[in-house]
Amino acid sequence: MRTDLIRKTALTAAGLAATAGGIAGPAIAAHAAEAKPAAQVQTDRKHGSERELNVRYEAQPNFYYCGPAATRNALSVQGKAIDVDAMAKEMGTTEAGTNSVNDITPVLNKETGRNVYRSVEIKDAKADDKQTDTLRADIVRTVDDGRAVVANIAGTAVDTDGNTHSFEGGHYISVVGYRDNGHTVTIADSANPNMASYRMSVDNLADWIATRGYTAS
Repeated sequence: MRTDLIRKTALTAAGLAATAGGIAGPAIAAHAAEAKPAAQVQTDRKHGSERELNVRYEAQPNFYYCGPAATRNALSVQGKAIDVDAMAKEMGTTEAGTNSVNDITPVLNKETGRNVYRSVEIKDAKADDKQTDTLRADIVRTVDDGRAVVANIAGTAVDTDGNTHSFEGGHYISVVGYRDNGHTVTIADSANPNMASYRMSVDNLADWIATRGYTAS
């Protein structure tokens, strides 16, 4: 049953087209057509305070499949290969997008085990220290368990290289690794295969998630 958690999650064509510095719908589709499936984003390694999982990356095939694509990329770290169209059907994805992480959590649990994943809301306009610390702990625990986090984000955030990522209409990403005990995280982003992976401070990610939510184990 769908709950009221994180209602403002739709990734619409209008939202993407209005994104400053982002990727418009047709550009995503064009890049996706050129992208080779099952391209590796990161390799699995662990050295105490860091770990990055092996992602078999695929770009989203259209402007509204970011939820299914992020979930597909997240499940790929466990060696699972799931058809993105079938996943979109399970999530109720339409051209308005995927409603919320509440529609993604059951799909992840179906593929990984009952009640492995849970939805977490950051309902405020900006994440506070407690919410950021909870996100960091959730990412470290989930990645250490060999799983990826799926997050619903909106607005603009800057990565550790100074690149701007803007999705005013909303978007879904996978979090597939961390460094510095989770203070820096690795993101797999289905929107643009030319920037399939980047790192971001967990503080910036928490604020990017704010008003929406994420699903973690």
